[in-house]
Amino acid sequence: MTTATLLLLALQQGGISAWDTGNPGAPKSGWTAVARDRMLDAFKGDAAISNGRLTLVVRKDGKGAEVYAPEGVLRAVLSAGTGPLERLALVENGRSSAALEASWKGASVRLRLKRGEVLVEVEPGAGAGSLRVECPSRFVVLPDFFADDIVIDAARIPGASAEVPSENFLVQTAGQGDALVVTVFENREQDVRIALADRRIASSSIEFGGKKIWVAVLAEPRIWHSVEIRAEDANREIPLEWTMPFPASWRVELMRPNGLVDSWDMLLQDRKGHDYVKPAWFGGPAEKVNASTRRRFTEVLGFFPYPAWSDPERRGFLQPMELQTRTKFVPVLSYRGPAVLYPMSRVPETPPDRFTVVDVARAALGVGPCDYILDVEGQKAEIKGVATCNARDLILDVFAKGEQKKRKADVLKALDDTLAFVTHIRARIGTYMDFGAKLRSYLAEQRKARPELAAPIDELDRIAQEMDARFQERAERIQSPAYVAKLNEDFRKDVLEAAGSDVQPKVKAYGDALTRVGGNQDKLVSECRWVARTLRQQAALLLAAEPRLAPVAAEIRARTQVVLKNPSHHERARQ
Repeated sequence: MTTATLLLLALQQGGISAWDTGNPGAPKSGWTAVARDRMLDAFKGDAAISNGRLTLVVRKDGKGAEVYAPEGVLRAVLSAGTGPLERLALVENGRSSAALEASWKGASVRLRLKRGEVLVEVEPGAGAGSLRVECPSRFVVLPDFFADDIVIDAARIPGASAEVPSENFLVQTAGQGDALVVTVFENREQDVRIALADRRIASSSIEFGGKKIWVAVLAEPRIWHSVEIRAEDANREIPLEWTMPFPASWRVELMRPNGLVDSWDMLLQDRKGHDYVKPAWFGGPAEKVNASTRRRFTEVLGFFPYPAWSDPERRGFLQPMELQTRTKFVPVLSYRGPAVLYPMSRVPETPPDRFTVVDVARAALGVGPCDYILDVEGQKAEIKGVATCNARDLILDVFAKGEQKKRKADVLKALDDTLAFVTHIRARIGTYMDFGAKLRSYLAEQRKARPELAAPIDELDRIAQEMDARFQERAERIQSPAYVAKLNEDFRKDVLEAAGSDVQPKVKAYGDALTRVGGNQDKLVSECRWVARTLRQQAALLLAAEPRLAPVAAEIRARTQVVLKNPSHHERARQ
């Protein structure tokens, strides 16, 4: 048998198995199965363990642990030390898990496979400072659950290495769209570096920090896809040469010319002609999107056709828009360069034997700790009161029908709800403004303390000052909750029980004044969120080019995560 055939045999076993290859490095040699519950302090040849989904091979003449996916293809090499192998032992060999302990010069690790899982648990031992994951790829994705993902494109990194933010998750694209290597670690203090060779990302290195690291392999055709977006593709519908292998919430990364990414959730459609479904994360309600227009609205972008969708046959499509937006901060939105797709999280229709990035994280960390890291509660949009346009419409309808006496209670409730709404949104604006002021003060301090980093710090400051610019542009029009309280008080006194031909103009005047405040608040809070999202992502991209920016980038990303929590509904946290 060839080594590849033996690997496939191990993977097809379905349960936990352990093997001694008998002859180190031999391409053709019979493997000897190790009886369950038997431990080994030494191997005649190389060591292999399998759980039916992954096979892990540690070779006597190798410098790491090789991870093979179900088709028997080498997907990653995990290493924690340098030099020759010094010790190799089978320390677990039961029905639910198997583990190897391996020591290379200066470092030892325990490598564990559990039954039914698609990940390797790596526990550091003596001398193990970091885990190196060798997986040649063009893209590294750092999933972001509060804003847009970070996509590191090897074609855009000029040096031989780069530092990236440690955000608990790292996704490396492998093969020709047929594998993702997902690394999960327990805290954000674990530094991450990537190494490049021949314009490819050769490996990533993650500090253990005394904690475990998990490496998963999601392997099947079309598990990820990329396509190059050109200038002539703007606003054009593009059928992808890709079909979704299984239903899930697929993340679509569309890159702008400056390297920033907008992350979109691909729309799903179960039957032709039916509305699209925009999946929700973590059990929230899915949204419906019109099947014929895909029309979408956000306060920053206005109306536009949603740019990523699939049909009932799960074929994928893109329409990379080019928009003239309403803000000076983003005068034109366009996409150029690679678009990258991968499965972020489950939907109810996802088969139980398929895995997404969130599945891997929960399997590694446990559901509770994972949801804590993802801050599931902090991502839920808050709705307080009633939007000013809805309250206006209700009041106009009541007075148009002459029902103001009969429905007085409804009108009074609408007045109270509008004040609650305006107060809530204004509080969110205040939170953003306080964030911006403190961040700019922090950046000014860092500019003095780190003059060698003046250029990237100035770039971040230029983005941060947009919050002040947006506020000043709308300051007069957003007024204040006290202004709305006075509007409501005057309405109760002068309009609520009035009758006659002049009442309708008064109702309309009230509605116009109210919605002027509400509409401008909605736009401003959305623009503030756009600035915070941009800061968060730009800090990471600048870090990739300038490793010395690490503490500043980490501080910015920590602060932006705090301010992006608990968004108001109108901020459109999910595009």
